[in-house]
Amino acid sequence: MDATYPKVGCCGFRLTKRQYAERFPVVEVQQTFYQPPKKIETLKRWRAEVPEDFEFTLKAWQLITHPYKSPTYRRLTTQLSQVELEQCGSFQPTPMVKEAWQTTRACAEALSAKLILFQCPATFSPTLQNITNMRRFFESIKRDDMTLLWEPRGRWPDSVIEPLCRELNLVHAVDPFLNRTVTPEFVYYRLHGGKDFKQIFSDTQLRELVGRLPACKPAYVMFNNINMLEDAERFQELVQPLRFTQDLAL
Repeated sequence: MDATYPKVGCCGFRLTKRQYAERFPVVEVQQTFYQPPKKIETLKRWRAEVPEDFEFTLKAWQLITHPYKSPTYRRLTTQLSQVELEQCGSFQPTPMVKEAWQTTRACAEALSAKLILFQCPATFSPTLQNITNMRRFFESIKRDDMTLLWEPRGRWPDSVIEPLCRELNLVHAVDPFLNRTVTPEFVYYRLHGGKDFKQIFSDTQLRELVGRLPACKPAYVMFNNINMLEDAERFQELVQPLRFTQDLAL
């Protein structure tokens, strides 16, 4: 099976799924981060609503990465006890984190998603305990042919991020206007749009972003700002001359 890169899309649907799939080749699913659907059939239906070559990527459930005091838990509808809540986040070796991974994996399988993003909160810092938890988690899970992406948002130096990504076989996901990726052989950019996601990217910025894409390497550019649909469409036009096809079996 072949894939064409760079792939441009949005973090979440802003149209009906059919309308979106007519305009973009990929979407990053956000619901799986806040609260995965109660019924896996919901995601299977999403998969059936779009063309076979349309790609879903998804964010891992926040119970894996975020502590329960994170404001993102306001959108969690699963009822958890205090004991269960304290077992959540920071890749802890707990039953709750393990269960959250199984749920995330089931969501990915229902969507035929091959890329899973682990986005960490800014409070997740490069302490020895956090690094140990990461090692235990990623060494213990069954990933098969899935590609795992990691977006650290705290003060993690490249000198720590790069060896961890190499050791644990992770792709370093970044906002390219804030950080450089330490895994340029496979790029996954997330354009957050600054504070409150309100930035609208200028033509100059989008042309600059084109220059940050690696030549003939897998690359995803996912817009997550308030103007995501329009900005993604403008950027998609800019990268047309760069497109290449790669055999995924390689």
